[in-house]
Amino acid sequence: MDGVLNGDIVACTYVKLAVRRHLNDLKTSEERGLYFDAEAAQEVISFFAMLRHSKGKWSGKSFVLEPWQQFIIWVVFGWKRIDGTRRFNTAYQEIARKNGKSTQLAGIGLYGLGFDDENGAEIYSVATKEEQAKITFSEGQRMAKKSGRLGGLATIHKKAISIDSTSSTWKPLGRDSKTQDGLNPHFVLVDEFHAHPDRSMLDVMDSAVGARTQPLLFIITTAGFNVQSTCYMERDYATKILKGIVEDDSYFAIIFTLDRDETTGELLDDWKNPKAWIKANPNLGISVEIKDMERMCKKAIESPTSQNNFLTKKLNVWTTQETKFFNMEKWDQLKDRISESELVGKPCYIGVDLASKADIGAVVCIFPLDDGRKVVVPRFYCPQEGAEERSKKDRVPYLIWAKQGYLILTPGNRTDFEFIKKDIETIWSQFDVQKMGFDQWNFEYLYQRLVADGMDKEKVIEYGQTIKNMSEPTKELDALVVSGKLVHNGNPVLRWMASNTAVFTDQNENVKPVKDKSSEKIDGIVATVIALGLSLVDPGVLDRDANLREVGI
Repeated sequence: MDGVLNGDIVACTYVKLAVRRHLNDLKTSEERGLYFDAEAAQEVISFFAMLRHSKGKWSGKSFVLEPWQQFIIWVVFGWKRIDGTRRFNTAYQEIARKNGKSTQLAGIGLYGLGFDDENGAEIYSVATKEEQAKITFSEGQRMAKKSGRLGGLATIHKKAISIDSTSSTWKPLGRDSKTQDGLNPHFVLVDEFHAHPDRSMLDVMDSAVGARTQPLLFIITTAGFNVQSTCYMERDYATKILKGIVEDDSYFAIIFTLDRDETTGELLDDWKNPKAWIKANPNLGISVEIKDMERMCKKAIESPTSQNNFLTKKLNVWTTQETKFFNMEKWDQLKDRISESELVGKPCYIGVDLASKADIGAVVCIFPLDDGRKVVVPRFYCPQEGAEERSKKDRVPYLIWAKQGYLILTPGNRTDFEFIKKDIETIWSQFDVQKMGFDQWNFEYLYQRLVADGMDKEKVIEYGQTIKNMSEPTKELDALVVSGKLVHNGNPVLRWMASNTAVFTDQNENVKPVKDKSSEKIDGIVATVIALGLSLVDPGVLDRDANLREVGI
């Protein structure tokens, strides 16, 4: 502990605060009706040594807690109230992935199941879905089987671990489980709390622990993307306790992350510096491979999307779900140029994102080449009336782009769909069009007009902008930029839209383009993603009727 505070052990501010809190508590415990039971703390640490790892390179070996893990177990299980019951009823531990969260939580569950002097103990692994809750529970099953003494006491069922001598059970529990009635939890184990959409499962448990004298809710999670989430609110409470803003003697908190400036929110640590990684990864070099971190860091430097995931999952830094997507330095290095005349007769996929009154309409052709490169040929349209005013308001050179031939000004104050229709028919006559996909906005009118004039409707697809449809081609577009295999001919309108593009990232790391600001357009990128998506899937995968049902048209 002294090593953390004097800097011999590299640690973030929140870890230092957790250590300082424990040391201060030792000085003031008597007046607050608390005391520290070192024998009880050591008992739990010794219990872990009895366990055996169940998989990987440690399979069959004793579970030796690392010093940072010993500190957590030591504090959580050592502190007592004056009546002899455990002080902490809630523990919040936030740490980067691959630092042994699930294994640690499984060991805590097994201790509560049979070694915490609690007859009829009920242990629950809790998640929004039962399948997710089984991750920690299944680890507990495997550990129990491999750990001699415990294996002789415990009976392993498909959905339960039981110890008959104490009438104790451990079960996985999700919001989709058949019943949540009649619960009387002793330990509640929550892994990856950031994935919970709300507090409903924890509230169920909170309302059910009344009959227990020393229940324990143990939350272990990695950071997430949503700073409005239930998990982030829990984290905020935990940080206030660590800072001394809130006093709660029943709540233990520790957070392993990079340091931020409290005022600006800017990172004080250089996330690219391996020396900082241990702040979020105390198991660096043990269960967290340095080479893997280096590989992922290199990818994160090249790709803004990978950067967000690296920060959040590997460095336990909360980020927003929307982040600038393209590495514009890489974009500007794409120097290849291929004229449209060289593409005549070649296979072509078209993406169309039709504009509202103020937006730019985009028709983008993608040409996959035999050498793996993909050529982007975009056409952009906006109403002529008001173009000068919008140019000044948005500080975007629409009129200059129009003079240079990169933007087509259509007559009137709304984008002229009839003009776009004629352009599409020209494209269709020049190139070997395989598929053409439309965004749903203003889709039906142009679709009906094109089909009425003889266009093959089997090749015209309504491409819903769901995260399912958009994720793979968005990632592919990023990969083409990073690998240097995108040919965009230096189109300045498309470049501007690329620089405007942020992405929304869901919990499964699927992505979808979004505008960073309402005044910034990304229509050309959306159309590019649609065209690229059509080029990646089997023609039968995206049929028009299925997509119309998906978006509710």
